[in-house]
Amino acid sequence: MLVETVKLAKIVMKLTPELYPFLKQHELDSEIVLRNGLAALKEQDAMEIIQYSISEYQKETHLH
Repeated sequence: MLVETVKLAKIVMKLTPELYPFLKQHELDSEIVLRNGLAALKEQDAMEIIQYSISEYQKETHLH
């Protein structure tokens, strides 16, 4: 099994480049571990990863 670690920015640019401007830099810099490598990733997989990454950063946001 191929395991590959890439930044979210690389996934976005490969599969959903139209979403790049909408993501924050710290989201784009997130390290993502892919079980079967970047080559096996599909657009729907990328969308799920992006959604999860955004929700993880929103957990850290505190409203005042």
